Parts: sequence; C-alpha cells; structure tokens
Amino acid sequence: MDMCAQKKENQSFLRSRKAFLPAKMGTFCSVVKFENLQELRRLCHWGPVIALSVVAICSAVAMIDSVLWYWPLHTTGGSVNFIMLINWTVMILYNYFNAMFVGPGFVPLGWKPENSQDTMYLQYCQVCQAYKAPRSHHCRKCNRCVMKMDHHCPWINNCCGYQNHASFTLFLLLAPLGCIHAAFIFVMTMYTQLYNRLSFGWNTVRIDMSAARRDPLPIVPFGLAAFAATLFALGLALGTTIAVGMLFFIQMKIILRNKTSIESWIEEKAKDRIQYYQLDEDFVFPYDLGDKWKNFKQVFTWSGFPEGDGLEWPVRKGCHPYSLTIEQLKQKADKRVRSVRYKVIADYSGACCPLNKGVKTFCTSPCTEEPRIQLRKGEFILATRGLRYWLYGDKILDDAFVEGVSRIRGWFPRNCVEKCPCDAEANPTPDGEKKTR
Repeated sequence: MDMCAQKKENQSFLRSRKAFLPAKMGTFCSVVKFENLQELRRLCHWGPVIALSVVAICSAVAMIDSVLWYWPLHTTGGSVNFIMLINWTVMILYNYFNAMFVGPGFVPLGWKPENSQDTMYLQYCQVCQAYKAPRSHHCRKCNRCVMKMDHHCPWINNCCGYQNHASFTLFLLLAPLGCIHAAFIFVMTMYTQLYNRLSFGWNTVRIDMSAARRDPLPIVPFGLAAFAATLFALGLALGTTIAVGMLFFIQMKIILRNKTSIESWIEEKAKDRIQYYQLDEDFVFPYDLGDKWKNFKQVFTWSGFPEGDGLEWPVRKGCHPYSLTIEQLKQKADKRVRSVRYKVIADYSGACCPLNKGVKTFCTSPCTEEPRIQLRKGEFILATRGLRYWLYGDKILDDAFVEGVSRIRGWFPRNCVEKCPCDAEANPTPDGEKKTR
C-alpha cells in the first residue's frame, strides 16, 4: 500500500510539473525571444558608436592607469579610487541605455482627447492618424508623435522626452563627473611615471621610456604606447567634460522652468509674433508651476517614473489647459500667411553640400539634421524660413502625381528658385526668420 501511495504521489507530482512547465517555459521563452530585439538596432548608428567608444576608451585606460598610479590592493585609498571608477562607468552606462532603450514614450496611435470639443485646440498628425497631445511633437526620425518631446538626440539615436528625460539628464551629469575623475587619474599617472624618467640637460630634455631598470618592475609597463594612449584618453575626457557639461547646464536650466527645448523655441516665437503684429496680449508659459522644486519633481522622482501619463499636464493658475497648443495653432496660421511662393528654375539633387551651386552655398549648408529636398525645374515651393543662401519650405504637391505622400519639406539652395511675381509684393521674404531648426 505504501508503494502504491508513493507511486500515485509521484504521478500527481509529474502531472502538476507538466502543467507548470508550459507556463514556466512560456514565460522563459517570452524573455528569451526579446520581443524588443529590434531596439538593439539603435546601436548601429554613428552616435551610439562614438559615445560608447569614448566611454570604453576612457574607462579602460583609467582602470589600467589606476593600477600604475594607485594599486588598489595595497591601500584603502587605492581600493576606493578603483571602486569609484567602476561605479562611474556602471552608472553612466545604466542611464545611457535607459535613455536609449526605454525611450521617450509615444502618443498612442489614433489618440484623441476624451472631450471631443477639445480637438479644436489640437493639431492633427496625418502620419500617426491621431491628435497631437499637449507638449507632444512628431519626430521625423522616430516617425511617431513623442510625448513631451525635448529633441531627437543622435548620441542615443532616440528622442529625449517624457519617459527618459530623467535618465538622459543623469547621463549628462554623470559623464562629466566620471571624466573629471578619469582625467585626474591620467594626470597623476603621467606625473608619477615620468617623474624619474625626465632628465634635463643644457637646452635639452630627455625622456627614458624604458622600464627595465626600474625596481620593482611595474605590473603594467608604461612605455611609449601607454603614454600615447593616456594622453589621448585625457583629451577625450577633457573634451567630453566641457561639451557634455554644457549640455547638462542647458537641460537643467529648462527643467527648472518645466520646459523643453522645443517649448523654449515656441515661447520665443510667441513673443516675436506678438511684437511683429503689435498685439495687445501677453503669452504666459502654462507649465511653469512657479516653483523650481515643483518643476524639478515633474522630471525627477524617487520612484524613477515621471509624474502623470504624458498626455495631460498640470498648468499654473490662470492658464488654459491648452494654452500652448492654441499658441502653436496661431503660429502655424501665421506661418501660412507669411510663407512665400517660389518657382524652381534649376534642378537640385538634394545633396547636403552641393558643389555645383556655388562656393557660398556649399560652405553655408545648414548645420541641422533636417532633410534636403530634390527640386525639378517648374515645381513650386512655399518657403517658411531661410538663411542667406538656403531656404526651408514645403513642396506644393500634385495629388494625382504624388500618391500617398502628405508633405515633402526640407532645405534647398536659394539660387535654385525665384519668387513668384504674385507673391513678390504681397508677402515678405522669410530672411528675417531667426530659427533654423
């Protein structure tokens, strides 16, 4: 009887085990399959390649130089120095990959506000087939409407927005701090390694890079190659500290005002529009809550998740929930009024820096990732802004000729077009536009 009971118990265990395994394997397979494996393609871009190469070079050389300068196993200070160096690298990479792979968060396809009457305050995105939520903008690179879009960053090959703004800003903070630590290690390593190798003569300075006569022998030989690598890494660290530190300062400035880079630009254009038409109105940015700490908490939270849902935002007292989107609609209408119609008089291939359009056109190509558009003689363009030798505008499309394309816009050389006679007197030239984004 005991054997039969044991056998039945084993059979019941196996049945429960078989029932458990499919669920277990299903969960495991969902992890192994990496449904978001396509996100890894973001690494195949010049921005992440350069950024990760700088982190790898500075970290690797700093760890090797730490062994030469302050051996971590001999003293407590050396151990702390080495652990801090590893800690910088881990935190930098953690926030970098968070900013890249978590992403900014996108407005759901087909989204519209709960109150149908609110659609009159919003723009409609033809690509996403949805209304643009407050503070969202369509990104041409991501081909989606991004929630609280700040900018599209080539270094992470993704947008900076609602979900990853905190991780991106922390990366901008930690990278300079880590580079400052690494630069200090590089300087101290070169100083200690070259101190006994320099000999000064009459009008001569000699450096003996051979380590064979040193006692005790160094764990890592500091030869000419190591000296060159340390000097190169020092240059990278100092350059990164200055460049990324400036970006961090800019980001913190707009975060403390609860703005984004795009919204700062919209606010400037609002002031320009009011001044241009001499209107008796004052634009107040609605999302600045009036307190820097409250603005700070809109991005940085203890939980790591930003406040809100990315679609609705708290506004300061006296402001309409759609104050900013209403201003955007006004600016869009003003852009249509002030746009100038041009006729194409010469073909343009869409090259970034065309050699056949003159030296000045070649040398003054706009420094932006915005596209260039091909032109054919006889086409028409509505220019909305421009530089001295370049214009930016929308191509006037023939629906019968271009099917399925809503807009074609970008930069093109000014000497490829001429102003239409009907618009020469009615509309002002877009030379006065300040922005080139």
